[in-house]
Amino acid sequence: MGQKLLLRDLTLRDGQQSAFATRMNQQQIDSVLPYYKEANFYAMEVWGGAVPDSVMRYLNENPWDRLEKIKAGVGKASRLTALSRGRNLFGYAPYPDEIIEGFCKNSIDSGLGIMRIFDALNDVDNVKSTLTYVKKYGGIADCAVCYTIDPHFSTAERLKARLKGQALPDTVFTDHYFLDKAKEMERLGADMITIKDMSGLIQPRRIAGLITLFRKHLSIPIDFHTHCTPGYGLGSVFSAIMHGADIVDTVIWNFAGGPAAPAVELVYLFCKKAGIALDVNMEAVARINQKLVSVRRELEAFDAVRQFPLPFNPLTDALPDAIDKAFGIAVSAAGKNDEDTLLRACHEIEAYFNFPKPNELVKKAEIPGGMYTNMVAQLKQMNAMDILEDAMKLIPSVRLDAGLPPLVTPTSQIVGAQAVNCALDIKNGKPMYTNVSNQFVALVKGEYGKTPVPVKPAFRLKIAKVSEETPYDTSKHRMQENPVLTESGGVRLAANEKEILLLELFPSVAVTFLRKQKEARFQASRQPESEQECIETKPETPVTGKVVVSPMPGNVFKILVKPGDLIVQGQEVVILESMKMENSITSDYAGTVKRILTKTGANVPTGGRLIEIEV
Repeated sequence: MGQKLLLRDLTLRDGQQSAFATRMNQQQIDSVLPYYKEANFYAMEVWGGAVPDSVMRYLNENPWDRLEKIKAGVGKASRLTALSRGRNLFGYAPYPDEIIEGFCKNSIDSGLGIMRIFDALNDVDNVKSTLTYVKKYGGIADCAVCYTIDPHFSTAERLKARLKGQALPDTVFTDHYFLDKAKEMERLGADMITIKDMSGLIQPRRIAGLITLFRKHLSIPIDFHTHCTPGYGLGSVFSAIMHGADIVDTVIWNFAGGPAAPAVELVYLFCKKAGIALDVNMEAVARINQKLVSVRRELEAFDAVRQFPLPFNPLTDALPDAIDKAFGIAVSAAGKNDEDTLLRACHEIEAYFNFPKPNELVKKAEIPGGMYTNMVAQLKQMNAMDILEDAMKLIPSVRLDAGLPPLVTPTSQIVGAQAVNCALDIKNGKPMYTNVSNQFVALVKGEYGKTPVPVKPAFRLKIAKVSEETPYDTSKHRMQENPVLTESGGVRLAANEKEILLLELFPSVAVTFLRKQKEARFQASRQPESEQECIETKPETPVTGKVVVSPMPGNVFKILVKPGDLIVQGQEVVILESMKMENSITSDYAGTVKRILTKTGANVPTGGRLIEIEV
């Protein structure tokens, strides 16, 4: 065929995020870098997504150090790439241009080569700033179109909506919808386009059509990204390759399949059978995979599937005749666009190597696997697993109410968390949308950008107290507080530009992380005390007033009142971060704040005491 395929390795970012909750520590990362230097991947995705948040939140590591150490270990062997949410960067809020510029400059200075930029609403306006600054500082702008599908509504649901004068929308997410977004990004200066299928929902026939359409109308390289959860991933990657994708995203064997992307080793075998050239050094890949076996065992507590694939090295291990034949069938079926035959062959291959079976629940729900697991984790924390089915059923209607956003971070989290809130409302005998997160309000209001279909003015008025779409006003952005830490020697919480950026993008997590870092440095610099200070423990004063309690588990992000304040019933008193959503906690009582029973950064359970009020 004369075709040459480039590979982007996702193992150290999306791979470990999908399969192991982003828990790889720096030591584990360092153990594989010498082999990555030899592997010759076109690109390695190592940063962005959940990495910066998770390494601070769970590993007490600095995200900037991670990027810089990987760059030092790999050098120029592969371009390092990160995933960015457009104007939201790595966070959950829109940011002004000065923060976006500072972030892009520092990222590229620290070793980043490619920024994959997407917007959760496919609002191209939200991609412009990051694209501009990535290119300004010498990076490659990889702009992603988020693939999604229309929610399925039954004939009865459509008839019911029409009788209420609320006709459900016809097909929105057509092939030309995605092409138009890609063409807009190319006109803005995108260096490449990624078809980003974050849910693994794209089927082989559909990606074949999209790749063909994109190649006809675009003049820049096309990358394809998907996941294996619903069972389409491997077949769709094979289909994309046969129909002319320039780059595909893969993961190394022991981190691949299931919730992650397909294994590079299976792509290698497919390309070998199809006569497609790869530049990757598979001997180095095999050495990385040997290290990943022990790393995966160390991450057992976070393993999403707990199912190791059959040990295999495509350079040294022979395939059984039946599986070798299945690869041949897959090559032929992908070329002919025979989806059913292709998927049967791929499922046979995956079953032989013991990769996870298709997740029928996620496939039926048509949501990202991570969105489903986040929802389950949230309900377990609340001891409310009995409403899981109800929450799942509410996702299509909540999504439609919010303007039919694609389900990708952060909108997947916003919609999923709101479906849970609505299910809890119904369970507690309250109307839907009694409890809404601040992010859901912002989404409906228009602060995240233009939704694929307009939000109904009456619903916007109900949720956001305004009927007109109201974009985020970056002129009103206020930088996060950067206090002097008197208890840590009088240093600033954020001591330099990179730490200030962490504080802006991850305010609740970075405050705790940076405070710990400064405290540790201060304690290490002090001379040992000759005598231990005696600390008098005072008995806790009993609570006699009314108490505001937390309705859910989470972290205290902000305390909005202080002792002595007069408050009214329904007033916001605390902002609680739960499942990365900010939730305003209000008081059921009017009176005087007597005592603050928690502190910023504290973890609180459901029913945890927050504020004491004297009524």
